[in-house]
Amino acid sequence: MKFKTLLFDVDDTLLDFQLTEKKALQALFQEEELTLTDEIEATYRKINSQLWRDFEQGKTDKKTITDTRFSLLFAQLNKKVDGKKMGEQYRYHLSQGHDLLGNSKEIIERLKPDYALYIVTNGVAKTQYQRLNDSNMTSFFNDIFVSEEVGYQKPMKEYFDYVFERIPSFEREKTLIIGDSLASDIQGGNLAEIQTLWLNPSKQPATQAIQPTYEISRLDDIFSVLN
Repeated sequence: MKFKTLLFDVDDTLLDFQLTEKKALQALFQEEELTLTDEIEATYRKINSQLWRDFEQGKTDKKTITDTRFSLLFAQLNKKVDGKKMGEQYRYHLSQGHDLLGNSKEIIERLKPDYALYIVTNGVAKTQYQRLNDSNMTSFFNDIFVSEEVGYQKPMKEYFDYVFERIPSFEREKTLIIGDSLASDIQGGNLAEIQTLWLNPSKQPATQAIQPTYEISRLDDIFSVLN
């Protein structure tokens, strides 16, 4: 068998984070009696993405992201809000969302008998555990590694060292990471010297610096890589 251990990212790999995020923003704005326009949503996503990129590069911490993203958003709208409180409410709504991405659960069920499955995620621990539990996915995984608990995050080599030390009979050459993020999942896998599978539904071009071992546009196609 080519692979023995499969490391799965969560957001936009197994769970539909785009949809969950949209629902959480709508619920938050409704609660605050504010109108969520397409423009405000796009601005939020831009701010949030940049904060998470900074986190992946070690330039900021998770608390800064969760406490300031709404203050930063509303500052652009010339409105002052309690960003920390809004962040807490938003995370509550986010934790309620466990929309599966396509037929990801059936795919994981098919893989379970033949592979050791693990979760590797940079998300907020409490939120991720609840979403995985609510989607009835937790039981398929041997362990769940959340950056918040590890003390390092993808793509840092230290994050993967921590993970590998906790996988019984770990074999680097028989390990594959599956994720949608070139910057955290694929770059992380490259730094950790394991093979990588990029889930790339929108067929974005890879960068010269970050090249995946394999690339698929739908999670179903994982079987063609594994076999």
